Amino acid sequence: MAEHYQQLHQTQYHNQQQPRSHQVVKAATAVTAGGSLLLLSGLTLAGTVIALTIATPLFVIFSPVLVPAVITVALLTTGFLASGGFGVAAITVLSWIYRFVTGKHPPGADQLDYARNKLAGKAREMKDKVEQYGQQHTGTQLHQSS
Repeated sequence: MAEHYQQLHQTQYHNQQQPRSHQVVKAATAVTAGGSLLLLSGLTLAGTVIALTIATPLFVIFSPVLVPAVITVALLTTGFLASGGFGVAAITVLSWIYRFVTGKHPPGADQLDYARNKLAGKAREMKDKVEQYGQQHTGTQLHQSS
């Protein structure tokens, strides 16, 4: 609370230290910029309303043609973008595989090697367990048959 009061006091002191003409120039600049932007905003709104008033009947008249045309253009654009994206993805993957196979160590190769070694280790463990189970099971059958 004391810090807030101190900052407020410093701001007031700073404003009092500035010459009056400097404060007037700042205020005039702010009013001019704000007024200009407000005027521009109003002109844009008026232009938009006028354009919609003129264009709405044209949209209604041409809607049987425009709606299917817009749908067709949207589908074509989506198709081309998807096709291009899939193409870039395929080229990226093929490039990565080529660099991996040729030993150039692309990003993520360490993780792939780690995962491959972990899977190989688990596969060896499973193989050993299956062999162990098979030997036990075969030994049990031999004892039962004798």
